[in-house]
Amino acid sequence: MHITSGNGPEECAFAVIKTFETLVREAEEKKISLELVEIEPSEVPGNARSVLLFLKGEGVKKFAASWKGTIQWIWKSAYRPHHKRKNWFAAVYVYDIPEPGQDFKDRDVVFKTFKASGPGGQCVNKTDSAVRAIHLPSGKSAVAREARSQAMNKKLALARLRFILEEDDRRAQKDAAAERHHGHYSLERGNPVRTFRI
Repeated sequence: MHITSGNGPEECAFAVIKTFETLVREAEEKKISLELVEIEPSEVPGNARSVLLFLKGEGVKKFAASWKGTIQWIWKSAYRPHHKRKNWFAAVYVYDIPEPGQDFKDRDVVFKTFKASGPGGQCVNKTDSAVRAIHLPSGKSAVAREARSQAMNKKLALARLRFILEEDDRRAQKDAAAERHHGHYSLERGNPVRTFRI
């Protein structure tokens, strides 16, 4: 699961943290195991541009689906007290982590490892922990470098690759049925899946 502020202002980075905190509490109540993979901090201490999580447990798919989409937070900005806007948003993306061979034939996907770069402490550049998953039939690829573990990065890259291919399929189906479904898709696109007030 990926919670992000996208290109939003600092208020959206605050919304990411509030979404994360609320999601953690609900996960604990529902006995969902949650592992924090990475937090990308923002300019304001305590806020985050994005949070990457790994979830598992009984009912995890239903739980994740209930958070997938736009999360709206209604609050008066503490960073810009005279700002009129009170609606701030975070986005939640959900990726299934398939086991190798589950959704792809082994011969269709190859993995390449390389040294991760960027923040992450002393270990990040010492091992080939970053992974690129390449789908040979389509030429599409996805990279994961967030986790220190190559095994976790391999799973993340595979999940992102599957997401990319599924998105391509969905786009093709949507284009084919655009006239029939246009109103339906437009209506759902702008609706937050959850709304909170502070």
